[in-house]
Amino acid sequence: MQGSKFGRRAWLAATAAAVCALAGGAQTALAAYPDHPIKLVVPYTPGGSTDQFGRALADGMSRQLGQTVVVENRPGAATMVGTGSVARAPADGYTMVLATNGSMVLNPLLYRKIAYDPPRDFRIFSIGTEVPLVVVTNNKVPAGNVRDFASYARASGGKLNYSSVGLGNALQLATEMLKTELGIEVTHVPYNGSAPALSALLANDTQLMVDVVSTSLPHIKAGKLKALAVTGRQRLAVLPNVPTVAEGGYPDFQAATWFGLAVPAQTPPEAVAKLRAAADGVLKDPKFRATFSDLGLVVQPPRTQAEIDRYVEADREHWGKVIRANNITLD
Repeated sequence: MQGSKFGRRAWLAATAAAVCALAGGAQTALAAYPDHPIKLVVPYTPGGSTDQFGRALADGMSRQLGQTVVVENRPGAATMVGTGSVARAPADGYTMVLATNGSMVLNPLLYRKIAYDPPRDFRIFSIGTEVPLVVVTNNKVPAGNVRDFASYARASGGKLNYSSVGLGNALQLATEMLKTELGIEVTHVPYNGSAPALSALLANDTQLMVDVVSTSLPHIKAGKLKALAVTGRQRLAVLPNVPTVAEGGYPDFQAATWFGLAVPAQTPPEAVAKLRAAADGVLKDPKFRATFSDLGLVVQPPRTQAEIDRYVEADREHWGKVIRANNITLD
């Protein structure tokens, strides 16, 4: 009997020791994170503003974490190829995706079939930058602001066209919002990318475009395009004399896209916390902020997880209204 008590005590002691060893091992593993390179999937082609931002963020996070953050471009299917691959990746803190308004908000609202569900499959842990848009026209259009353009469009009897980079992206949806706000009819002409869309505008094949500031800015500075307004909440440092659409007499109008970071939803909270701290460190860096401010991007202050969740949910509500109002669905 006594022997069995001793045996039970020994078994309990051994079990406790094993549990402690496992807990200690887990703590050691978490303390060592990250102990090998982290991958950032950018679901866009190299060279654009999204890719530039992702690479700069990865470089800064590498220094913060003491571990390389490797960028992998995986474009295709309106960001769904790269984003979907991260949804299926191990939730171990070693795979991130450059999340955007397009991949996390618009795609689920627009596409009938999509291989991931952002609220279920991802934790968006950083909103890195907002990307205000600019309303541009060419020099043959006799308008210097959005009110002038609205008058010109109405006088043209529905004969004007607008460029976009395709159906269902933030630029096209923002233009549809603007048309509704101004009470005008302008025909949509989609192009395969910003370069041909801007070429059509410059040639006066189209008369209007809502574009990301970074791609239109060289043409604006060269005097080849006129900036009628910016679509954000405030004027931009790179276009200080260009009013917002709200200032132009349409106070309810606001449109912007955003870039951030996300990981698979079940990624350990400790890993997410380290990644968020690293991203926050980069976003607060004055040189980083100045670089992207010069491109027309508004680098965001660090947010808590609750603030990020509210930000994304408000964005879903905002764009959901636009999509439903225009009855847009994609296959």
